[in-house]
Amino acid sequence: MENAKDKKQDLPAQNENNNSNTQKDPDDWTTGNEAMTGAQASYLKTLSDEANVPFEEGLTKAEASKRIDELQHLTGRGLDNSSEK
Repeated sequence: MENAKDKKQDLPAQNENNNSNTQKDPDDWTTGNEAMTGAQASYLKTLSDEANVPFEEGLTKAEASKRIDELQHLTGRGLDNSSEK
């Protein structure tokens, strides 16, 4: 029987430069043209409210990902600030 630890070993390891397989450009996503997910919409709404900017409906997954990155930098939310400590 396979356990969660065994499954983790099948995943590609993240390298020291933080270039994991999850760091793919949204423009290269095969599903990037699909409608944004519910989770993306919810997080974008939260970020938009915090940044006092209008929430953009009807974005694709790729567009939503880029917008999330923009708003995270604008609000500081979701960014790794561990180097500032």
